[in-house]
Amino acid sequence: MTNPTNLPTLTRDRFDAVIFDMDGVVTDTAGLHGKAWKEMFDRFLEEHARKSGIPQEPFDLGRDYLDYVDGKPRFDGVRGFLASRNISLPEGSLEDEPGTGSVHALGNWKNRLFGKLLEEEGAVAYPGTVELIHKLHEGGLKTAIISSSKNAETILRSAEALELFEAKVDGVDSLELGIDGKPAPDIFLSAARELGVDPSRAVVVEDAVSGVQAGRAGNFGLVIGVDRGGNREALLANGADVVVADLDEVSVE
Repeated sequence: MTNPTNLPTLTRDRFDAVIFDMDGVVTDTAGLHGKAWKEMFDRFLEEHARKSGIPQEPFDLGRDYLDYVDGKPRFDGVRGFLASRNISLPEGSLEDEPGTGSVHALGNWKNRLFGKLLEEEGAVAYPGTVELIHKLHEGGLKTAIISSSKNAETILRSAEALELFEAKVDGVDSLELGIDGKPAPDIFLSAARELGVDPSRAVVVEDAVSGVQAGRAGNFGLVIGVDRGGNREALLANGADVVVADLDEVSVE
């Protein structure tokens, strides 16, 4: 439980903008991503075990998701998890068909599974986050959203949240601009430039360890961690100034 005395208050004299991560902070899509990652990796691990004769534990939605894929670009997530299991695959290319023959094929398979889940279940925005964004606008602060996902715009439209932000930097933009993924701070710094604000006058809001590491590396004025599933201590240890359970705990003056 967050200590009430440490709850952040955002004031216009100290900050000009707030930059939000999307999945798990603005949109309730982390669960959909988790389902897609688990289905893809579990099926891959079964096939790999049959071919190699080396049994593998299934993908763990707690440890494996948080350690290797949460908040990271899709193909980085594939590489990280495969390395954790001492499995080597060729890189392949972005055009690889979804399958198990390469890093890109696995990433594209996960993307197809996620797209199917998004179509079936849709995305919603967290009410506490939407409420905070409206308060920020009333207080004269700008807002931006970042995501490593190439599906970000589709997800935001599904959640009716796209119009809440003055700037957006997503996986498509990152590819075009050659931006390194988190924990590098590049995507947050790009969003700050889009808003025309100095990082020291901006707040980063993240639910992933790689994201709070990026906010700290970018020398942002405040890094707020959002713990929706028992990740509080890891967020604090990796760069969050404060951790909240929901963004309705953040005040604006």
